[in-house]
Amino acid sequence: MSAGAVRAAYGGLVARAELRADAEQAGVAARLDALATALARPKPQGLFARLLARPPAPARGVYLWGGVGRGKSMLMDLFFAHAPVHRKTRIHFHEFMLETHARLHAARQADPGDPIPAVAAQWAAGARLLCFDEMQVTNVADAMILSRLFTTLLDGGTTVVATSNRPPEDLYKDGLNRQLFLPFIALLRARLDVVGLNGPTDYRLQRLGGMPTYYTPNGAAATAALAEAFFRLTDFPVEDRANVPSETIPVPGGRTLFVPKSLKGVCVFSFARLCRQPLGAADYLAVARRYHTVILVGVPVMGPENRNEAARFVTLVDALYEHRCKLLVAADAALDALYPAGDGRFEFARTSSRLMEMQSESYLALGHGAATV
Repeated sequence: MSAGAVRAAYGGLVARAELRADAEQAGVAARLDALATALARPKPQGLFARLLARPPAPARGVYLWGGVGRGKSMLMDLFFAHAPVHRKTRIHFHEFMLETHARLHAARQADPGDPIPAVAAQWAAGARLLCFDEMQVTNVADAMILSRLFTTLLDGGTTVVATSNRPPEDLYKDGLNRQLFLPFIALLRARLDVVGLNGPTDYRLQRLGGMPTYYTPNGAAATAALAEAFFRLTDFPVEDRANVPSETIPVPGGRTLFVPKSLKGVCVFSFARLCRQPLGAADYLAVARRYHTVILVGVPVMGPENRNEAARFVTLVDALYEHRCKLLVAADAALDALYPAGDGRFEFARTSSRLMEMQSESYLALGHGAATV
């Protein structure tokens, strides 16, 4: 890797007008370049040199935090692509914790002793560099293990880079037994450089350019508008629309969910796939935690005749709302006519109200993540 590769990649995006020049982003790119250089330090050569050398300290990682849409994930992706490390992993923090708990369970089954060192060693064996997107802590089970898990990882030589919408002090804020979580905050401050990215521009909102988030009726015009929003949010080339990637995400309980289109925190689903299938709160929670923006097409008019689908839609909207996800919709009717009559209309009114609020500028300006702990 040549020196300055991250800054060069960022500069290339600016030169091609894919990004606007931003001094704070450029500063973060420079810090990530320094980390890439540290990771590229040569190992001692020769048998005796290797035997006498002390184990190298891990390069000091970065905790990058700031408001929604400031470019944190984009910069971390540039760094990850250019980091001169063979064993490296980029993973959404929620997915990392789900996998960690699964590994802890398996380790306890094999040995009744303390499983955390063994699980940390598993992660370290697979990755000299761990990059986490959207670090947030919303439950006590995660909070109780993070300090010991990350201490073992860092002591074992793993370098950590993480993005978050919150500074370390606001992680797990007001959470149950939060005093037991405070050592993890101290660890982040002591072992990682905490870097803020809080420029005045929300590039994600800017890219939408004031576009509506609710379209009616379903049809070619709505589909075209939502496709344009997807390409604006993800920078995916429109001419390559047939090759938008898909993925499968984990769902609490050991299941998985197929996501037809998924890129840079934006996903696309049809109403049929999310609400006509036997899915539930766990599936919608997995979507809400992983994606900052959900595009949902094909929403029909609902009523007592499709009450199960309507109930799933209500649960989906609740999960997205509670995690401050952006929701772009194509529907057969305006909000006040989406559930026009019959049993269940009164209960659906709350969902209509939430959908209305989710179109507001104040809601769209919120950072992605659970509103409460």
